[in-house]
Formats: sequence, structure tokens, C-alpha cells
Amino acid sequence: MSIDLTMLTYTAVLTSLLWLPYIGALFVKAGILPVLTYAADATPLPEWAARLKKAHYNAVENLVVFAVAVLVAHVTGSANEATAMAATIYFWSRAAHFVLYAAGVPFGRTLSFSAGWAATLWIFWEILTAAV
Repeated sequence: MSIDLTMLTYTAVLTSLLWLPYIGALFVKAGILPVLTYAADATPLPEWAARLKKAHYNAVENLVVFAVAVLVAHVTGSANEATAMAATIYFWSRAAHFVLYAAGVPFGRTLSFSAGWAATLWIFWEILTAAV
């Protein structure tokens, strides 16, 4: 499997696990039964957990665009060392985004988000320039 597809897989696995910390916080705050019966839906999360929930939503939204870029690069034969590097940067920037957002590090979420966004654009650039 190519590095691009490996990084896409790692990113999908990471994204699929990002809900665990904030749901765990809800279990601790509201109790297991209220969470499982939806009675805790209106229970406010601690600030760090609320940030994690937002980071998870952001990861899901951006995974779609990243996945399209990686898969199109793969299918069209545009995948190369540059797309592999961009996919690796994307994965690590998304992991950093989650941690920095949760910790409330000033500018951390913005910089890590921007790195991932730029990495996705880089992959699209490689696809478009290979097609010319």
C-alpha cells in the first residue's frame, strides 16, 4: 500500500477514535445510564471536552476532502513523493490539531489546521499539474 493510502487509513482510524474522550467525559459527568438513554444530551461538557467535540467534527469534515484528494491521486496515477509527504503532513497536523485544540493552546489549532489544509491543497496541486 502506498504511503498516501497508509496515511489516509491512519487518518480515518484516528478520526474514528476522536469521539471517545468527550463521550468519556460525558459518562463521568452525567453517568452511564443517562448517556445511554439520551437523557444527558443537554448536559454541558467540560470546556476541554467541548473543544474535543468540535475538533472531532472538524476532523470528520476535513477527512472527506482529504480522502477525495488521496483517492483521486491514487486512481489517476498522480501519487508521488510529494503527495506522500503531503499526506504524512496531513495526518500529523490533524493529530496535533486535536491535542492543541483540547489543550487550548493559543494559535495551535489554527496553525495545525492550516498545515492540514495546505497539505490537502498540495495533493490537489499534484493531481492538477500531472493532468496538464
